Amino acid sequence: MIQLSILDQSPIPEGSTASETLAETARLAQAAEQLGYHRFWVSEHHFASNLAGSSPEVLISHLAAVTSRIRVGSGGVMLPHYSAYKVAENFRLLEALYPDRIDVGLGRAPGGMPLATRALMDGRAPVDRYPEQVSDLMHYLHDSLPDDHRYSGLRATPVIPTAPEMWLLGSSGESARIAAQQGTAFAFAHFINSYGGPEAMRWYQQHFQPSAAGERPQSILAVFVVCAETDEEAERLASSLELTFLFLEQGIHRPGVPSVETAASYPYTPFDLSRIQENRKRMVVGSPERVKQELLRYSEQYNTEEIMIVTIMHDFEARLTSYRLLAEAFQLTRS
Repeated sequence: MIQLSILDQSPIPEGSTASETLAETARLAQAAEQLGYHRFWVSEHHFASNLAGSSPEVLISHLAAVTSRIRVGSGGVMLPHYSAYKVAENFRLLEALYPDRIDVGLGRAPGGMPLATRALMDGRAPVDRYPEQVSDLMHYLHDSLPDDHRYSGLRATPVIPTAPEMWLLGSSGESARIAAQQGTAFAFAHFINSYGGPEAMRWYQQHFQPSAAGERPQSILAVFVVCAETDEEAERLASSLELTFLFLEQGIHRPGVPSVETAASYPYTPFDLSRIQENRKRMVVGSPERVKQELLRYSEQYNTEEIMIVTIMHDFEARLTSYRLLAEAFQLTRS
């Protein structure tokens, strides 16, 4: 029984605005709940002209308010920028407002360009304390700080009887190692890195150490998906995402996710076409049946029963259709 979830990066289409895009993110969360998706996560990106989501905690609060059952979370909070204690209080407050519906997903990537990272650090030395921060956050969320901790006796408020689910997000074996040692759930970002994922997931599952955050390994695979009624239509819609990848790789700054028409008229070089072919390893594109079979294959490779879908298109209605077709293909239970 495969569970499907959604990671929405709030991509701003060419010709649209951030406010319009965030309204569409809310519409998508409501549709996801109705279609039977298990979770809806939002991302953190800084100084990114094509992505509207810079503060997942704020957006989560809004999305949880306009839905009623679906789990809502971060995919993820870039923890090295922040105090683990502040993150704990943010997510405890969210959990108090929406009990048993909140996920705190954590990453260690910058989430933006170096200039934004320097501004977020604001003069602090960039020291890598990520494993320690993960441990601190877990203890704050579960009121389990050890007696010899430097802040022993401190509690994150509000004090509540439940805790958000804690997930480490990663695209490498190092993230899997930290998740296993800390006893947290683990999500592998195949949409970022298509290499080494099954091995990283296997290592995590085999070396998982129970903790306050979880008694058993829990895993998600996140992958780019473009689904349409036919393979041909899916290929056409995917051209927007393929050109977006090229612009990112080549440092080309264009406003918004390009339209299908912009992609069709773009003067691709042979090198561009080779990069498109390589980036296809991070994507699943096609009709519902084709996409379903490919995702089931990934589920076996990664030994996971939950797949998180990341869909970027220029046309919002086409994105909604893609998620609807997937829900129908997997026979998700509609509300």
